[in-house]
Amino acid sequence: MRRALFLLPLLPLLAQPAHASDRRDHERARAALAAGEIRPLADLLAEVERRYVGTVIETELDRDNGRWVYEFKLLPPSGRVFEIKLDAATGALIRSRGPVQERR
Repeated sequence: MRRALFLLPLLPLLAQPAHASDRRDHERARAALAAGEIRPLADLLAEVERRYVGTVIETELDRDNGRWVYEFKLLPPSGRVFEIKLDAATGALIRSRGPVQERR
């Protein structure tokens, strides 16, 4: 127990610092949302979890050929991860990869 208490002050030193590129990405996403170029992630996340079997385990927002694209990785009960890409402005499916299962 004493050993654990001794290590407690060192925890902040072990944490990874945020990268400048992560902050810039966040700022770009915020600006795109404010400009109405993309839909809120929470809205599309809810739609994805309603439409597809599985739990979202990762999300990304990228600029692809001049348009914003949300990428979602889902883990269904089968354990085989699949990926879907949606147009961030409309929510339209652009592409899917892997064992995608839509809910009925």
